[in-house]
Amino acid sequence: MRLWWFAKSRRAAHKLPSAASFRTEIIADIFVPERAEDVRFFSRKPVHPGRLRRFSNRDLRESLLSVFYLMVAAALPVRWWAPICGRVSRFRLKRHMRKEFPAYAAATRAVLGEDIDARQLFEGLLAARHRRRLQLAAHLVAGRWSPTIRLEGLDGLQSALQRGHGAILWCDQFIAQTIIGKRALYEAGIEAHQVSVNTHGISESAFGLRFLNPPLVNVENRFLKSRIAFDRDDAYQVTIRIQKILKQNGVVTMTNTVHAGSTFTEAAMGETGWTHLASAPANFAARGRTALFAMSTFEVVPFRQYRAVLSPALAPEASVRADAEMVPSAAADRG
Repeated sequence: MRLWWFAKSRRAAHKLPSAASFRTEIIADIFVPERAEDVRFFSRKPVHPGRLRRFSNRDLRESLLSVFYLMVAAALPVRWWAPICGRVSRFRLKRHMRKEFPAYAAATRAVLGEDIDARQLFEGLLAARHRRRLQLAAHLVAGRWSPTIRLEGLDGLQSALQRGHGAILWCDQFIAQTIIGKRALYEAGIEAHQVSVNTHGISESAFGLRFLNPPLVNVENRFLKSRIAFDRDDAYQVTIRIQKILKQNGVVTMTNTVHAGSTFTEAAMGETGWTHLASAPANFAARGRTALFAMSTFEVVPFRQYRAVLSPALAPEASVRADAEMVPSAAADRG
């Protein structure tokens, strides 16, 4: 006898998955004489946008963690914060090792070599994710936390702004960049505009968009002049707004994530690894004579010292400027 609750649901068979699916296509291979190598450009376009879930199991966990870290930030001294994050990060370690670690280990060994301790790095990443949650809680609890944040490379950015064509900060997706990187610029007197997505935050469910994401977005907005939120339906309008800000000598920050565009390039990293970089920042810089900087924010001593670093200006060479015309425009990249 086949019990009906073990049968395959016909409704589920026709239900689209929650996560969006994409199609990747190679659109150009451009030879760079100065590097003696080809640069491959490819597009990443959605097949379907995915389904907005009302609530997820992650929402419950994140809600409980938010309440817990708010209590930690309000009641306990700063010297206890990092050890607490480390302990809490190990509660679901077995599941993380089973679900996430194999891919993480393969990627880190491709970049850093076979001799690195991938498990130690992975456990450090899990603890850092919890420290990011506590960074948010510490900003929500007024007046209790004042870390030392040092910004390096500010002179180069200020010199670029004196030329009047604006600047783009291409930010690494490090744990401390989310809040501390923006705060470093704000405390240095830089009014930046952040390119973002409407689902930015902790969760992409309806519950998360309504309750979990707004606290993070509001904290980040304290340190921004504006947030340029977009979805794939208004990519052109977002491009126009970015161009207008740059013409007014503004500073625009973009984070290197899959939301940074629909056109990417491949770049070698480490021993045998590869990384994907959106071409939108380079397109804006090449077409508008805008200065382009890389930005990385490091956690030196958890909850006490942070270091934000701006690279020297990344000026596109003449051949790269010419080749940029072969790549789809920035309007497409914002899609």
